[in-house]
Amino acid sequence: MQDRELPPQPRFDLTGQVALVTGAARGLGAACAVALAQAGADVVLGLRDAGRDDGPASAIRALGRRALPLQMDITRAEEISRAVAEAERAFGRIDILVNNAGIGPPNPAEKVTEADFDHTVAVNLKGTFFVSQAVGRVMLRQRSGKIVILSSQAGFVALPTESVYCMTKAGLVHLTRCLAVEWGPHGINVNGVAPTFIRTPGTAKWLEDDAFRNDLLSRIPLGRVGEPVDVTGAVVFLASPAASLITGATLLIDGGFTAR
Repeated sequence: MQDRELPPQPRFDLTGQVALVTGAARGLGAACAVALAQAGADVVLGLRDAGRDDGPASAIRALGRRALPLQMDITRAEEISRAVAEAERAFGRIDILVNNAGIGPPNPAEKVTEADFDHTVAVNLKGTFFVSQAVGRVMLRQRSGKIVILSSQAGFVALPTESVYCMTKAGLVHLTRCLAVEWGPHGINVNGVAPTFIRTPGTAKWLEDDAFRNDLLSRIPLGRVGEPVDVTGAVVFLASPAASLITGATLLIDGGFTAR
C-alpha cells in the first residue's frame, strides 16, 4: 500500500529567529524572553535600567541562544531608536517583537492627577506605539515579522481604581487591529494577549492579601490565579509559523473572567 503524503503540520519552532522583548528585566517580560529562547530564538532584552540588571540574559545563554541586553526606557524616544538600531546591527534583523512593558498603578478616578495620567499613557500607549513603529520599520524592510502586544483583561472589563490603566489597555486592543490592517499586506502579523492577574514578583503583595485573592478567584471560573507559563505559551504560539494566518486578534488568557 502506497504511503500517503501527510498534510502540512503546524510549526512552533523559532530557530533562527530574533526576538525583541520590552520590559524584559523580570516578571512576564523575563518569562516571555526565556520562553522564546527555549523555542529557538535569539533574544534582545529591552531594559529600563540596563546598567543595573541584564534581565534573564544568563538563562537565555544557558539554553545555547544569544542574548543582547539593551538600555530601552520606552518613554524615551531616543532610547527606543538607539536600541532598535543596535539590535538590527547586532543580528541583522528583528523577526519578533513582544511589547510587554507597561504599568498599572491603582488610583481612584477622582484622585488621578495629570502627572499620573500622563505617565501611564506614556508607558502603556505612547511607548508601545513608538516601539512598534521603530521595529515595524525594520520588519517592513524585511517584508516579514510578528508583533505581540500585551494588553490585559482590563482592556475588556471595567476594574475599580484602574480607569486609566483600563483605558490604555483597551487602546492597545484597537492599536493591535490598526497595525494588523496597515502592515498585513507587508507580511507582518500583529496580535495581542490579554491576561488576567498573573502570579509574578510584582503582584505578590496583592495575592498575599486574603480578601483580594478570594475576591479575584471568585470571578475566575477556572478557579486559579494565572502563572507566567499560561501567558508565555500564547506568546510563543503567536510568534510562531503556526499562527501565520492570525492577525488583528487579542487572545484572552483570563480563566473565563470576562466570559461571566
